Amino acid sequence: MRDAMNKLGSDSSKINPLVPVDLVVDHSVQVDVARSENAVKANMDLEFQRNKERFPFLKWGSTAFHNMLLVPPGSGIVHQVNLEYLDRVVFNTDGLLYADSVVGTDSHTTMIDGLGVAGWGVGGIEAEVAMLGQPMSMVLPGVVGFKLTRKFLDGVTTTDLVLTVTQMLRYYLNYL
Repeated sequence: MRDAMNKLGSDSSKINPLVPVDLVVDHSVQVDVARSENAVKANMDLEFQRNKERFPFLKWGSTAFHNMLLVPPGSGIVHQVNLEYLDRVVFNTDGLLYADSVVGTDSHTTMIDGLGVAGWGVGGIEAEVAMLGQPMSMVLPGVVGFKLTRKFLDGVTTTDLVLTVTQMLRYYLNYL
C-alpha cells in the first residue's frame, strides 16, 4: 500500500492503522526442548531461526506504523501478557473521551469484557478491517448473565475463573 501511495506521488506515511493496534505474536513457540535449564532459550532460538523472515518484518512494522504496539514472541500469549495491561478502558483524544473496545483473534479476547471493555473475537480478515477503521458487520448474540457470589480461593487466577465459567456455559448451552 505504501509503495502504491509513493507511485501516486502521495504521502505513504498516511498508511497506518486508524485505531490503536496491539499485535501480540503468541502461540508461536514450539516445544522442541524440554526438561533442561536452557529449554526456553533453545526453543526461542529455534523459533527465530524457523521464522527468520517473519520477525524482521514484524519489527519493521512496529516502528514504521503509528498506533501500533508489537508484543514480541516469547512474552507470553495474549491472556498471559494480560489484556489488563494492554487495555486502556477510556481513550482521551484532544479532550474527547471514548470507550475502549477489542476486536481480537485470540480465543481469550472476550476476557476483556470483565474490565468493562467490549471484546469481540473474530478472524484475521475482520481484525484487519477494524484496524483500518472500516465498519465490521456482525450478528450480536443474546446476552447471558453470570452472577459471582464468592471470593477466589488462594491460587485461583482470573484465567481459571473465565475458563470455568466458559465450561459451565458451554455445558448449559448444549443441554438447552
